[in-house]
Amino acid sequence: MSNMLTLIDKSITLLQELIRIPSLSREEADTAHHIQRYLESYAVKTHRKGNNIWAYNRFYDAAKPTILLNSHHDTVKPNPGYSRDPFQAEIIDDKLFGLGSNDAGGCLVSLIAVFLYYHEQKDLRYNFCLAATAEEEISGLNGISAIVDDLGRLDFAIVGEPTLMDLAITEKGLMVLDCESQGVAGHAAREEGVNAIYEAMPDIEWFRTFRFPKESESLGPVKMSVTQINAGSQHNVVPSTCSFVVDVRTTDAYSNEETLAIIQQHVRSSVKARSTRLTSSFIPKDHPVVKAGTALGRNTYGSPTMSDQALLRIPSLKLGPGDSARSHMADEYIYVYEIEQGIPLYIQILDQIVH
Repeated sequence: MSNMLTLIDKSITLLQELIRIPSLSREEADTAHHIQRYLESYAVKTHRKGNNIWAYNRFYDAAKPTILLNSHHDTVKPNPGYSRDPFQAEIIDDKLFGLGSNDAGGCLVSLIAVFLYYHEQKDLRYNFCLAATAEEEISGLNGISAIVDDLGRLDFAIVGEPTLMDLAITEKGLMVLDCESQGVAGHAAREEGVNAIYEAMPDIEWFRTFRFPKESESLGPVKMSVTQINAGSQHNVVPSTCSFVVDVRTTDAYSNEETLAIIQQHVRSSVKARSTRLTSSFIPKDHPVVKAGTALGRNTYGSPTMSDQALLRIPSLKLGPGDSARSHMADEYIYVYEIEQGIPLYIQILDQIVH
């Protein structure tokens, strides 16, 4: 697979084929099968668990460090505003339209091309592990987290998401908190009870105004938003409980567990996290892959959107063709030239560290 133009052309064709196969989260079996057959057509030995496909370079050496190349093949449901068939995969004026074209099909086929480019090469300083994963859009348990322990030792990851081929070196994590304040029920017409809504108000105000002492250099402050609230059963009863939900976007300044502990120290309401598994991601600016990218003039930034990086516990970089602003939009598209330029750029970055 040394002919770059052939590699690029086949990648664009593969993306069109994948767009034409519906692959909503949890329903990715057909795209998984197609990706597996595509890799095997190049004599790549593949592994499959659920709807996740992974493979290693031919001259894999367990004594060497390993780079994970990861992107996903599931999609969200089509936006109701679509004016064209989301599964048609048309190319019009250099735009390849279709559900999942930008998020993250263009990244996926580009990373598959990069993997094939290196697959037959000997004497590389690093191994490559390619993982085409499921359920990214829902952070599902049957996505990358279901196979990460099967992949072996991984030293760092390039996660394919649309970044305009700039380097997202940090990414916000997520915690959803279920909070509840306690009161005492009573009749609203008399001076009875303790109103749980009033008990919740100081805590809600704290979530609105508190700033964590440490802030991330690239992501800024931890962001907390009260997004749901529920209390009361009828107009004349003082409510005994008030529940509310808080969306917390965490940064590399604190772990999710540290963030939760600080919150619990400051509010009177009970606070329970639905999960702490979706962590903030970080890779140092002096990491070889970051230095390789910046040497080619690529910018670094902190990403507010979440990806499978949140489920990895290794340094990871989010990088790919396409524009995050187009993700989940009606009539989603990726420019063909973004893939044509993205594949060689991935390789130019990696060539600096694998040879």
